[in-house]
Amino acid sequence: MEPKILDRRKFYINGSWVDPREARDLHITNPSTEQICAVISNGSEDDVDCAVAAARSAFPSWSTTPVSERAGLLSRLLEIYLERSDEMASAISLEMGAPISLARKAQVPLGEANIRSSIDVLKSFSFERALNEHATNQQIIYEPVGVCGLITPWNWPISQVTLKVVPALGAGCAVILKPSEVAPLSSVLLAEMIHEVGFPAGVFNLVHGDGVGVGSGLSMHPDIDMVSFTGSTRAGVAVSKNAAETVKRVTLELGGKGANIIFSDADDEAVIRGVQHCFQNSGQSCNAPSRMLVERTIYEDALVTAGQVAEASVVDASVKEGKHIGPVASKVQHDKIQRLISVGIKQGGRLIAGGLGRPENHPVGFFVRPTIFADITPEMSIASEEIFGPVLVMMPFDTEEEAIEMANDTPYGLTNYIQTSDPNRAKRVARKLRSGMVVMNGEALDPSAPFGGYKQSGNGREGGVWGLEEFLEVKAVSGWRA
Repeated sequence: MEPKILDRRKFYINGSWVDPREARDLHITNPSTEQICAVISNGSEDDVDCAVAAARSAFPSWSTTPVSERAGLLSRLLEIYLERSDEMASAISLEMGAPISLARKAQVPLGEANIRSSIDVLKSFSFERALNEHATNQQIIYEPVGVCGLITPWNWPISQVTLKVVPALGAGCAVILKPSEVAPLSSVLLAEMIHEVGFPAGVFNLVHGDGVGVGSGLSMHPDIDMVSFTGSTRAGVAVSKNAAETVKRVTLELGGKGANIIFSDADDEAVIRGVQHCFQNSGQSCNAPSRMLVERTIYEDALVTAGQVAEASVVDASVKEGKHIGPVASKVQHDKIQRLISVGIKQGGRLIAGGLGRPENHPVGFFVRPTIFADITPEMSIASEEIFGPVLVMMPFDTEEEAIEMANDTPYGLTNYIQTSDPNRAKRVARKLRSGMVVMNGEALDPSAPFGGYKQSGNGREGGVWGLEEFLEVKAVSGWRA
């Protein structure tokens, strides 16, 4: 029996589902089977213009809608999101290969947490306030930045979409969303929810397409005031260049090559936890701890433990329940990972688990063998290049200062990790790491904490109050009298 192919070729513009201006089909592939599972449309310049015009028309009214009304609509969106959470999990699992259990327990809940956090922040945020207690005649006013183009990735699709769409709408902006053409189905489902809530026409718009077409169209468009982009550093550079001509605001959440520093006094689960975290979501997380730096006195033992964890990691199809690793999201991604594993071997990395090729019993599908390299040195490509797959590189260090230097020796600066039982050392090292986030001893960051990085990991922050402020302009007014 041939699998059902979902038809998702319509765009959501100005409160309605509409046909593209011209038929340009894009096929969506199930990464577990390599079979077509859906078809969308590759949008054109005319489609982008139509969506931007709708958002521009809706913005004046929406931007002055009382905050309480905007928060109420978002609260209703949260209710519908929870009611349709199983549909959302299935869509994510189908489009980008997350095992269904992971989709239910991590992918969908992250979207929920983002919506909840944005609503809480919106309700408590002071959009108008005195400059300070000594200058009460000086008023600070926060206003929505305007029409926003939101470009999101495929690896944590609904999490990244909700991190942008919800605070932008809460701030009073009108938006055009371009989800990844690799994983667009979850965004279509969210658009259906937004439509069901009854947001004003034109406030939220969705146009499918690729980065070269719709992505560039949004970042270059003269009637868009801001672009918020999550994806590769290479694409982020292109977005910035495109946006420069119109001097629009640009926020970027880009790549990472997180270091996981494991000191000899770390807890017994530190290495196991680090490997499993690196392999989560098939290694497709920009904040993954993909470089494990281990104090030399425990390095050889850590290699044994890491290898055992990798060899015990099960790889299987996304439709199956369980804690296994699914496929990576696309053939392009699969081929890139295979190339980098090959380069790592040729450059002298010691392979202690995994390697080239698909796992046994998986001749079809974009599956990757959970892979660990030991004795990696700084000049090797896999020491610095983001692999974005279930591939961990390990290297020893002798001193705290050396570990910090090694961790910072990367063009990226998104998330670093510290494992030690010494709280003073943990805090001392955290202050010296050049990254936007530091995770200590496996304690996850709160969803309302700012998400973003230093250096080529991007600029700006998402989540919590920082995520709302990204979509706000700040106006100073003097002579303000009560």
